[in-house]
Amino acid sequence: MVRSAGVRLATLSMVLMLAIVQQTLHALGAPRASEFTLSNGMQVVVIPDHRAPVVTHMVWYRVGAADEPPGASGIAHFLEHLMFKSTEKIASGDFSKIIARLGGTDNAFTSQDATAYFQRIAKDRLPQVMAMEADRMVNLRLTEAEVATEREVILEERRTRVENNPMAILDEQMAAALYRSHPYGIPTIGWEHEMARLSREDALSFYKRHYAPNNAILVIAGDVTPEEAKRLAEDTFGRIAANPAIKPRLRPQEPPHRAAVRIELKDERAGKPSLHRYYFVPSYTTAAPGEAEALDLLMKITGGGATSRLYRRLVVEDRLASSAGGYYGGSGLDSSKIGLYAVPADGVSLDRVEAAIDAVLAEIRDKGVTEAELERAKRIYTAEYIYESDSQSTLARRYGWALTSGRTVADVEAWPDRIAKVTREEVKKAAETYFDIRRSVTGRLLPEAPDGAPREATPRDRPTRS
Repeated sequence: MVRSAGVRLATLSMVLMLAIVQQTLHALGAPRASEFTLSNGMQVVVIPDHRAPVVTHMVWYRVGAADEPPGASGIAHFLEHLMFKSTEKIASGDFSKIIARLGGTDNAFTSQDATAYFQRIAKDRLPQVMAMEADRMVNLRLTEAEVATEREVILEERRTRVENNPMAILDEQMAAALYRSHPYGIPTIGWEHEMARLSREDALSFYKRHYAPNNAILVIAGDVTPEEAKRLAEDTFGRIAANPAIKPRLRPQEPPHRAAVRIELKDERAGKPSLHRYYFVPSYTTAAPGEAEALDLLMKITGGGATSRLYRRLVVEDRLASSAGGYYGGSGLDSSKIGLYAVPADGVSLDRVEAAIDAVLAEIRDKGVTEAELERAKRIYTAEYIYESDSQSTLARRYGWALTSGRTVADVEAWPDRIAKVTREEVKKAAETYFDIRRSVTGRLLPEAPDGAPREATPRDRPTRS
């Protein structure tokens, strides 16, 4: 009798949980964001969230590292740093200090396709923050001394993040090999020899060319109504004239990929050997309808976590690797990539690990995935979407990333439904099409001295003093 009651209680709990999930998805499926465009062309998206009197304010520019002029790599990221210097109203370096005094936080970031500036602030401080952000959209002032100092900052950032990190060096080399023509092959931070030559004139030219309301998206998530946001936006950003020189982004496109590329990097700092592979694939913006969603689910099944095919086969069952996985980064404006990686277990060669990865990919390509795997991947993505929707910052970024990469608010909000409709046949077709070695770059990172380079003496090698 007790067992029957327990079974009934467990069944009831499952039914209630499913009902809650379905209700949540139904609520998420309803339009959540409001959007409008100011008379100067600035797009505005508002995501109300009235649980606390706080807002996340983000200004996204439709310009990133892939829009830089030849020979000036890193200028988009450099300008992001310089945007925290002075205007006629704000002294150099005071922007973040003012935000902190207002009780908020702020920062910025640059990607291949976008540059974004954001603040998290109390609702009653939002008008001042919007006025400050509108001010530096058009009134940035730079001195030669500020530019010289900040240039050293970004060079040190490159030395710290790239030159001192063998995996980052390999990633740069693999990206440069994957993209034969497209500027995605150039690192966002820039090539060091070009960064060292960036000037005040370079920064101001890039600023005047790309920073304008008709090349920007304002995203506000938090305790604000669309009506309030529109009034504030018109009073601040709406006073700025559009730049008629802003044109649609046209970039070199990739030729067909017809031959696999292999790269080997030897670096004594690497620690353990590792294997990495990138496949050139379409993004959510450039894929055929349903194809990007199929790629997302394919890579969740193939390499997403401890239940993935790669992890179970290489780490759990065959014990060939200490870690293994993969992902699909589908947010690019023009294209994207699939990434795979594995770190061999002690005593296992990279050749064996690579063969095991190829066997898993071939199995999926030939036989497809199971219904259970597909449903589990869909549930994982649904849960992640729901949990992430609880964060103001994540919501603001979700819409900002999509809009700067050519998608729409409707695309963002229909994503759970599109994921739910993907079939096993569509996932198998994605594997057949894109697990194609001719579209790939395979990289090996080896903890060895480069060929022909002198090996640094270890403590055991060094002579002792008497």
